[in-house]
Amino acid sequence: MLSDVTLDLPVRPVLPALVAALDAAGAGILVAPPGTGKTTLAPLAVADRVTGRVVIAQPRRVAARAAARRMAELLGERVGDRVGYAVRGERQVSRATRVEVVTTGLLVRRLHHDPELPGTGAVLLDECHERQLDADLALAFAVEARATLRPDLWLLAMSATPDTDRFAGLLGGSTPAPVVRAESALHPVQRVWAPPARPIAAPGGGPVDRALLDHVATTVRRALRERDGDVLVFLPGAGEIAAVTGRLADLRDAVALLPLHGRQRGSEQDAALRPADRRRVVLATALAETSLTVPGVRVVVDAGLSRVPRTDLARGLGALITVRVSRAAATQRAGRAGREAPGAVYRCWSAATHERLPARPEPEIATADLTGFALELAAWGRPDGVGLALPDAPPAAAMAVARDTLATLGAVDADGRITGRGRAIAAAGAHPRLARALLDGAGLVGAERAAEVVALLAEESAAGPGDDLVAGWRRLRAGADAGATARWRAEVRRLRGALPAGSPPPGRATADAAGRTGSPEASGPAGSGGLSDDLAAGLLVGLAYPERLARVRRPGGAAYLMTGGTAAELAAGSGLTGSDWLAVAVADRTPGAPSARIRRATPLDEATAREAAGPLLSTRREVGWSDGDVVAREVTRLGAIVLQERRLDRPDRADVTAALLTGLRQDGLGLLSWTPAARALRERLAFTRHHLGAPWPEVSDEALLAAAPTWLGPELSGARRRADLARVDVAAALRRLLPWAQAAQLDELAPERIAVPSGSRIRLDYSDPAAPVLAVKLQETFGWPAAPRIGGGRVPVLLHLLSPAGRPVAVTADLASFWRTGYPQVRGELRGRYPRHPWPEDPTTATPTRRATPRRR
Repeated sequence: MLSDVTLDLPVRPVLPALVAALDAAGAGILVAPPGTGKTTLAPLAVADRVTGRVVIAQPRRVAARAAARRMAELLGERVGDRVGYAVRGERQVSRATRVEVVTTGLLVRRLHHDPELPGTGAVLLDECHERQLDADLALAFAVEARATLRPDLWLLAMSATPDTDRFAGLLGGSTPAPVVRAESALHPVQRVWAPPARPIAAPGGGPVDRALLDHVATTVRRALRERDGDVLVFLPGAGEIAAVTGRLADLRDAVALLPLHGRQRGSEQDAALRPADRRRVVLATALAETSLTVPGVRVVVDAGLSRVPRTDLARGLGALITVRVSRAAATQRAGRAGREAPGAVYRCWSAATHERLPARPEPEIATADLTGFALELAAWGRPDGVGLALPDAPPAAAMAVARDTLATLGAVDADGRITGRGRAIAAAGAHPRLARALLDGAGLVGAERAAEVVALLAEESAAGPGDDLVAGWRRLRAGADAGATARWRAEVRRLRGALPAGSPPPGRATADAAGRTGSPEASGPAGSGGLSDDLAAGLLVGLAYPERLARVRRPGGAAYLMTGGTAAELAAGSGLTGSDWLAVAVADRTPGAPSARIRRATPLDEATAREAAGPLLSTRREVGWSDGDVVAREVTRLGAIVLQERRLDRPDRADVTAALLTGLRQDGLGLLSWTPAARALRERLAFTRHHLGAPWPEVSDEALLAAAPTWLGPELSGARRRADLARVDVAAALRRLLPWAQAAQLDELAPERIAVPSGSRIRLDYSDPAAPVLAVKLQETFGWPAAPRIGGGRVPVLLHLLSPAGRPVAVTADLASFWRTGYPQVRGELRGRYPRHPWPEDPTTATPTRRATPRRR
C-alpha cells in the first residue's frame, strides 16, 4: 500500500527500519515530530508486511475520521475501500479494508469482546503521549493480549514527544521495545514571542482575562498582516473561541472565521478541515493539537492556555480548569504551522515564561472520574490494575470512589470483581452510570426511548445548543441536523442491541409511570403509556445521576439544591428557570465557586424523582439543634432535599438532651445565665485547679462542655428548649463538679471574702486564677504587717491599695516591703490632697479605719 503513495514525508526514510524492528521484536515505538507523516504513512507500511487488518487507534473521533480520509486520499480511493474508520455511531469499512482507524475507546471494547483480535495483524496506538484513559487501557490490554494470546500481533506505539523510555519498557517487558525516530519535521517553523504589553491574571477556575482575549485577537490581525496562508488559533475553550471570533467579526468579508472544538457536531468539525475559497482563521481548542492536518495553515497563534478536567470526588461533579500549556503541547501546536510549507508560530507569552512551563501535560488518570476505568479493569479481570502495563497507577482516592459507585450499581462485588450485572453494564459500551440507566430504564420508559436518551447523554454535543435536554432530543428526532441525527440513530441502534434479550419493546412503561402524564406537547410516542418525554428523560437522567436530581430553592427561581447536597444554578435566561424539579445531566463546579452551573437538564416531578433516586429516599425522626434551638420533627428526605416534615410533640427525652448538649457545644456556654454568683464560683474553682490541681475540677469552656452531662445532668433531663437552659441555676450546678471533701474546703482555700484590719469583709477578685486580687482602701490595711495568703497558705493575695477616692495608688503582694519603701512616697503625695484621712508615719501600728475625720464646725 505504501508503494501506491508518492508523497515524500520525513517519516518515510525510517519506515523500513520500523518494519524491520517490528518484524524482529513484534513491538516498537515510533517517535516523530508533528507533520512528519507518521499517522498516514506508518499504517500503510505496516499493512504491506502483515496479513491481517491494521487497526490504528486515535484518541479523538474527528482525528480518526480525518486520518482515514487523508490515507484514502493519498491512495486515490474512497473511505471504506482499503482504508476505513469506525467511531461511535459511524463506521465505513468493507471486505477490502486493510487499514481501519478507530477510537481508543472502540479498541478497548473490541479487546473485551475478543482479546485475540481475530483478523487483526497489527495494532497501532497513535498519540500515546496524550495519556488519555482509553489510550492507557488500550495499551495495557493490548500488551497483555499479545503476551498471552497473540505473540504474532504487531504492536506499535506512536508519539510526537521523545519521552519514550516508559513506553518502551511497557511494550517490551523484560527487554525494552525498539525505538525508531524520525528526527526532523517537513518544514521549519519560526517562533515569534508575542507576550501582552502588561501582565495577565493567572489562569484558574474563573474566566480567561478579557485582556488576554483582546491580545490574542490583536495577534491574529498581526499574523494576517505579516504572513501568508491560513491561521490556526489555539484557545482553551468554546467560550473563548466565540469571544475572539466576535473581536474579529469585522474581518468576515475577507477571511473565513471557523471554530473547531469538541462540542460541535461532526459536520461542523469537518468543515474546518476542508479548504475554502478564501483565507481562513480556524479557532480551535486542543482538539487540533495532534493527528489533524488543517489544510492551508501556515501560521499558528497560541494563547498558551489549555482547559483540563478535574473531578470533585466529594460531589461527583466535574470541573474544567484553565491551565498554562505544557512545553510539549506548545511544540505540538507549533508543528501545525509546518505541515505543508514553512510557517510561523506566534506565542502569546515570553521566552522566559516558556522555560517555566511544565514539561508535559498531566495524564488524565491523575484527574478524571475513574468509574468507567475501574469497570474496564474489573471486566478485564484485574480490578486493581496490578500487573498491567499501565503507564501510571490510578490514584487510590479516585479508585476508591469509583469502586463505591460500581458497588452501588451492583457492577462489582465486595472484592471488586465484576458481577453478571457489571458485565451487562460493561457490554453497553457507555459510562457505567449511563449503562445502568439504559438497563433499568428500558423497563420503565421502553427500550427505544431509553436508548435514545442514553445515546443523547453519551454525546453531549449531539443535543445542540441550550441546556434543555428534551429540546435537543426533539431536534434529533426531527432531523434538524441530518448528520447528527444519523450518528445518533446509529448509536441508538447499538445501545438497543446491547440490551439483554427479552427487554421490553419500545414504548412500554410501568403502570406507575403511565399515571404521570405531561402536557400534550410533551407526550411520548404512541404506546408509551402516556409518560411524557420530560418525565421519561428525567427518570433516565435520575437513574444515571441520582445525586443530581434538584429542587428549586424559591418558586420561579434559577437556584437549585441537588440531592447530593450541592447548590446549582441555571444560566441567566434559561428556559428551564422556575421548574420545580430538574434532572441534571451535565453540571460543573469551578473550585471555590458557591454553586455548580447546570449545563444540561430536563424538568420532572417529585414522584419521578422519588422513583429514580429510591435508595436516597428516607423518613427519619430527627431531634437536633438548628437555628439556635431544639428542633424535633419527622423528616422525609430525598438525599439532601427535605420533601416533607412535621413537628414531633413528644420527642424522646434522651434525644432532646443530646440536642441541648449539641447546642451548648455549637453556640457555647453563653446559652446559660451566668449570674455574678455563678461567675464568681467558676473563678474560685479555676483558682483552686490552677494552684492545687486535681481533684479540683477544670472549669475551662472545653472542660465544662465535655463534662456537661455530669454537672448539668438534672437540669438537662428536664429541659425541652433553649429557654430552659437560661433558667438553670448555674452556681448550684457547678458545685456538682466538686467531690465532697473539696466542697467542704472551698471557702477555706478560696474564700469569697477576706476580713481586713478595719473590720470590712471585702470580696476577692479571682478573674486571674494565678493572682487573686483584693482591692482595698489603704487606710483599712493599717496594722497589717503582711498581705494575706490563701490556698492553704500557698498563694499571696495581690493587694490593689486604693486612695480615699477609690483610685489605685499601689499594687503589691509584699505589704511589708511597701510599708517600708513605697508608703512614705504615697503619704507625701496624698496627705495634702486628702487631709481628713489619716496618714500616720508608721502604718504598721496605726489604727485602721473606714471613715474620714469629721469636719470641724
